[in-house]
Amino acid sequence: MEYIKQSMTFEIQEPTVLSLGKFDGLHRGHELLLQYMAKKKQEHKELKAAIFTFDVPPREQVQNISAQVLTTSQEKESLFRERGIDYVIECPFTREVMCMEPEEFIRRISENLHVKYMVVGTDFHFGHQRRGDYRMLEAYAPLFGYQAKIVDKIREDGKDISSTYVRDEIAAGNIGKANQLLGYAFFVSGNVLHGKKMGKAVLGIPTVNLLPPPEKLLPPFGVYISETTWNGRRYQGITNVGVKPSVKGEHPVGVETHLFGVSEDMYGEEIRVSFLKCVRPEQKFESLEALKAQMEQDIQYAKMYFNAGKGVRKN
Repeated sequence: MEYIKQSMTFEIQEPTVLSLGKFDGLHRGHELLLQYMAKKKQEHKELKAAIFTFDVPPREQVQNISAQVLTTSQEKESLFRERGIDYVIECPFTREVMCMEPEEFIRRISENLHVKYMVVGTDFHFGHQRRGDYRMLEAYAPLFGYQAKIVDKIREDGKDISSTYVRDEIAAGNIGKANQLLGYAFFVSGNVLHGKKMGKAVLGIPTVNLLPPPEKLLPPFGVYISETTWNGRRYQGITNVGVKPSVKGEHPVGVETHLFGVSEDMYGEEIRVSFLKCVRPEQKFESLEALKAQMEQDIQYAKMYFNAGKGVRKN
């Protein structure tokens, strides 16, 4: 997969089936767009699947709102690669782009990316003052030589499945519901950092540690049953999200995972930690002995969960 970013100069020579949007979280609604793209690739072997998105959520620029994301650019790249996308264009959301008339946007996209098929959701807007929408894409299709496919939103519990819906559920601690909306387990990925090794040396419970970027949305501070993916293999475990209030000193918000039956050195390695179920909120203990006793209880609870055949198999 080719990832084109940090450039306003983008071009694909091969004919494409294209989808446009923010794709934050790549939830079940997004999957419908990707399924259409996969179908067209099967029907027309010369087609390449391309995604056009922006490097920051547009409302952060337009409304000056600091927005946390379900998936970082790195995580999005990984998900698109797993789903067979050939090209991802991550366009800088500059003032030029923000003020571009929608007709000009359509022309540039369709010509530069050699678009033969375009698929978007009914909520997609683009161009100056968000004047462009799916109706405009349909109207201009004959002029620029592509076919437009418009996909309706999926609804659940009377609400459209959207990135906002998923974010709200995660922020409320409803991991199970968020995973249901996503179609896979919400995760954090990154490279394992060297910690203070307190888990192994003091508590006898070794952990692997991630320090997510500030724009990454995290579930409420607490302990979660988790599955960690490393080098294509899955490991059961339990994860703490938070600031380690029982340990002296100030600590950045981190994701700390104990993996069951794993002794390999993962420092510097890229891993993905998927959240399956909340066990309890993060809390401060009076002593490290009390913390260790609770961690051992949490581990046993998680092992019972996995032994009962629960978990997630899709990411």
